[in-house]
Amino acid sequence: MKLILRKDIEKLGKVGDVITAKDGYARNYLIPRDIAFLANESNVKALEEEKKQVSRKLEKEKKSSEVLAGELEKTSVTIKMKVGEDDKLFGSVTSQMIAEALKEKGVILDKRQIELEDTLKSLGIFDVNVKLAGGVASKVKVWIVRE
Repeated sequence: MKLILRKDIEKLGKVGDVITAKDGYARNYLIPRDIAFLANESNVKALEEEKKQVSRKLEKEKKSSEVLAGELEKTSVTIKMKVGEDDKLFGSVTSQMIAEALKEKGVILDKRQIELEDTLKSLGIFDVNVKLAGGVASKVKVWIVRE
């Protein structure tokens, strides 16, 4: 029996693959658990159309991410922190603080998109990596100054 997978199954295949399974396994396990559905003409056409729509959506996301990446490259944010002796910060600069500073500049990012390799615990200028949708990456310049 030919089936189209709805979920990734380790020994069968990935989502959207057309597989051949024994009738009993398909009728008693795969189809009732919504792991697969019959691979008739209409289902195959629907799957192809769904794949086209997903690829269009991903392409659109990637283009908007590239535009945002170009905007982020030009953007720098300043974060004021309290400083102790030897110009050491009280605490550290977090991704949440950077996201809020970017929001004030009009760029809305989730704090999970900001990747800090090490904690920022000193005054200075840092390049911080930002991970965007579609596999696009960018950098933001962060200035940490004394309050």
